[in-house]
Amino acid sequence: MNTGDELSPRTFTLTRADLVRYAGASGDFNSIHWSDRVATAVGLDGVIAHGMLTLGLVGRAVTEWTGGAEVVELAAKFTAPVAVPDDDDGVELVVAGTVKGVEDGLTTLALVVTCGEQKVLGNPRAVVRA
Repeated sequence: MNTGDELSPRTFTLTRADLVRYAGASGDFNSIHWSDRVATAVGLDGVIAHGMLTLGLVGRAVTEWTGGAEVVELAAKFTAPVAVPDDDDGVELVVAGTVKGVEDGLTTLALVVTCGEQKVLGNPRAVVRA
């Protein structure tokens, strides 16, 4: 990887079934992740994906791009929810990246994470040990 390299975007599909599986694995059974009634009652448009599931998929993209290099840092701000419809198609999360720098054995990646046309993470970045 070289500074300025554009990384091939990775697309992940999230369905309500994925949210159920993640809830079981993580222990996060907050009802905004499975109940439209509760999600809308708290002001959301509907059920949303777990933030850490979203970030986990970002980590998966980084791992795929780097061939499993050690992730030293993975950071982002959760700026917009990922709404997951109650259908079999789900929603697509797209992770794109650019190599911002390579120095002292560390590679810094600037990321863009979108759902539809909306960025869902603020200032996402990763640092990996090359």
